Amino acid sequence: MNEFNKAAATPRHFGLAIKQERGRITYDALIEAGFTLLEERDLQDISIAELAKEAGYSVGAFYARFRSKDEFFNALVHRHLDFRTTVQVQIFSTLPLATLLPSMMHNIVNYYWEHRKFWRAVLMRSVRDPDSYLPMRAHRQEATERFINRVELEATRLLSAEERANIAFAFQVILGTIDSTIINEPGPVPMNQAQFIDGLTRTFALVSNFDKLVGPEPSAPSA
Repeated sequence: MNEFNKAAATPRHFGLAIKQERGRITYDALIEAGFTLLEERDLQDISIAELAKEAGYSVGAFYARFRSKDEFFNALVHRHLDFRTTVQVQIFSTLPLATLLPSMMHNIVNYYWEHRKFWRAVLMRSVRDPDSYLPMRAHRQEATERFINRVELEATRLLSAEERANIAFAFQVILGTIDSTIINEPGPVPMNQAQFIDGLTRTFALVSNFDKLVGPEPSAPSA
C-alpha cells in the first residue's frame, strides 16, 4: 500500500459504485498503479491496459470501476486531495512553532517534486478545462484557513483582514512558484535542491509577516 492509501484512512470514492470489499481492494490497487506509473511517464503516454497490468488486474476490472481514463484521473486527484488534507492537518496541529515553516515547506516541495508528473497533468488539464481545477482551489483555500487557525492559536487573538490576506498571498506566491517550476522549469534554482526550499521558506515568512504575527507583543515604554 502506498502513501496515498496509508494516509487517507477514509478516502472519498470516485468512479462506479463499489459493492464489495474485493472491489475496494481492486480500486485501491488501480489508484496506486496510476500514481506509480505517473512517476515514470506522462498521463497521455499511459494506456488503460498498462494501468490494469501494473495493478495486477484485467482491463475489464478497470472498466468495472471507471468509465474512462479521464474519470480515473479524477479519482487520482481526489485521492491526492484526501492525502494532502491528512498531512496538512497533522503538520498544522502537531509541529512546534519553531519548525513549522521549514517543515511545512519541506513537505510541500518534496511532495510535489516526487509527484511532478501527476501534478503537471493536473495543471495542463486545468488549462483545457478550468473547472477541473476548482477542487484544488478549494483545497488550497482550506489549507490557508488551517494555517491561519494555527497562527491565531499561537497569537492568542484573531488576525485582521490584512494579516489574513498576507498569509493567503504568501501561499499563493509559494504554490504558484511550485506550479510554474513544474510546468516551465524556469530556474535558476532546481526544485529538488535545498536552496529552493530555503528560498520559499524565507519568502513565505516575509510575505506573511510570520515572525511578527507569532512573536511577543512589544513591551510598553517605561514611564
